[in-house]
Amino acid sequence: MTFGFAPSSAASLSPSTTSATRVLEPAEWAAAGIPLLRSPREIVSGLHTRHSPRPDTTIVAVLDPDERLRASASFASRPAQADGWMFRNVLLSQLRRVIPHDLRRRTPVRTAVLMRCRDGDARWTEEDGAWMWGLRDACTLHGLRCGAYITLTRDGWQVFGEGRGGRRPNSASAPEPFATSEIPLPPPRTGGAASEVLRRAAAR
Repeated sequence: MTFGFAPSSAASLSPSTTSATRVLEPAEWAAAGIPLLRSPREIVSGLHTRHSPRPDTTIVAVLDPDERLRASASFASRPAQADGWMFRNVLLSQLRRVIPHDLRRRTPVRTAVLMRCRDGDARWTEEDGAWMWGLRDACTLHGLRCGAYITLTRDGWQVFGEGRGGRRPNSASAPEPFATSEIPLPPPRTGGAASEVLRRAAAR
């Protein structure tokens, strides 16, 4: 696996989108106390098998306290710019579609994780930082714990801030038959609505 920094694959960012309130740097993410996944490869393989993502696909999933998959949704996302606020709105919309909020609880018990299948190598980009910001804020607004941010590239998968990853699955591999510990789930959701939100925002 390759770790480091690279320019964003998104278009040039405006000053507002590069502010600390819209993008999380790797050091900020690592210091945020994101709970570690006990079985990251199981989660990654399960989501890969369930959604068969290709580059520019984003998957948001909700895990219960035993790290079983409770709900997930995938959607195509090719934004014109990396904007954490826009990504937050898209993720919040997806979470509201697939699972009730936990805002009445004093302490969140369910955790949302994000897996982003994209082109390029495994190094962090500003677009990754915007998705991290969006995930953290969407979790706060839906009463969830903010969980792992995972990228799936041609090099394989990696969990940011943990230094864990693997070569398979990757952005070009076929779904693997993989037994997961998820509870029975309805058919996976695909996010036409999310794609429309991104399209409208990019057209502004």
